[in-house]
Formats: sequence, structure tokens, C-alpha cells
Amino acid sequence: MRADGAGGFAVKVRIEPVNDRMCIVTRERGQPDGLIRFVAGPDGTVVPDLRHVLPGRGCWVTAERSVVELAVRRKLYGRALKAEAAAAPDLGATVDRLLCESLFGMMNLARKSGQFVTGSGKVEDAVRSGAAVALMHASDAAEDGVRKLRQANTARAMGVAEAEIPVFRLFSADELALAMGEGAFIHAAALAGQAGEGVVKRAKMLARYRNGSEAEPD
Repeated sequence: MRADGAGGFAVKVRIEPVNDRMCIVTRERGQPDGLIRFVAGPDGTVVPDLRHVLPGRGCWVTAERSVVELAVRRKLYGRALKAEAAAAPDLGATVDRLLCESLFGMMNLARKSGQFVTGSGKVEDAVRSGAAVALMHASDAAEDGVRKLRQANTARAMGVAEAEIPVFRLFSADELALAMGEGAFIHAAALAGQAGEGVVKRAKMLARYRNGSEAEPD
């Protein structure tokens, strides 16, 4: 875009692209990473579109379970989609399951790529060396093991004058065993790299969806 500047000179004005979306519940605008897109499926049911790729008119909801479920109770999806779209009463649980599946898949991919390590010793080494970008514990992990890794996280952060890496406790040991089989863990660390960062991104989204915050206080 061009505009006349002082003295009649033409100057270029750069227009930054606007990529925010509006939540149909809160009416607040935000970036797509903090929202969940929904579309009407062929059978008229409301379908979550976590990857933002499904065709058709979509609507956006703040990525928190309480907000997703409030939109169901207020029957906002059909109105926003301008269609005879019905949201199932368990839509909030469906989104949670899809977020879990996405995170499990990325953890497996990161492990195969060497960017996800398990076991207290390997995890502590990764944290102290600065290779780890996030810590993960089973929600029912023994407190002594959690404390040891917390101390490693704090020591690394103090040594390099940086913030501690995020910590997640999203699944029980039984849930991890059922979902990941031999890849299950009590303690794990995501490492720097595309797959490891993918784990962190998905873990933050699931934590925010469940708790309204991106990581557990540690």
C-alpha cells in the first residue's frame, strides 16, 4: 500500500496480515493455536478440526474444555456454522481424546527420531545438559523421582540464567501403558528438534484444554 508522506513523497506502508479468529463463546479474538476449529460433518454433526484442514465453513472456540462444553449447552455451533449442525453432548470429551491421540502419536515419532528419552537417568542427563525442552511425568509418579528431576531443572536454569523448562503431568502410568505399550514411561524428556518441539506444542495444548494453563507448576 502507498500513501503520501510529508512533502508529497509517496511512502510504502506495510500492512501486517491479520490471522486471528474470534471465539463464538467469549467473542474474544486470538491466534489459531489458542483456538479449536469446528465444522459440520456430512451427517450434520459438529466435528473438531484440530489441524485446520477440513473443508467447509468453520467456527472457532477457545481451546479450553469448559468453553467447548459451554458452546454445546448454548447451542452455538449450529448458529455459527449456519447449518443444521448438532453438537454431541460429549463433544468436550471427544476433543480431549483427539488431543491425547495427537500427543501420543507425536511422542512416538519423537522417540523414533531420538528426540524423546525415558528413564530417570537419561532424563536427568538431558535436563542438566540443556538438551531437554520439556519434562513429562506420569501423574502418579513417585514424589522422590519427581523431586530429583525438579532439582535438576532448577539447577540448569540457574546455571544459564534461563527459565525452567515446562513440566507436564497429563497421564497416569496405566494410561501411558495402554496408549504407548513399550514406549510407556514414568519420567520422560522431549529434546530439541522438530519432533521434540511438536511434543511440547501438543502437551501445552492438552494442558491448556484441561486446566486453562499450559504446564503444571513445579
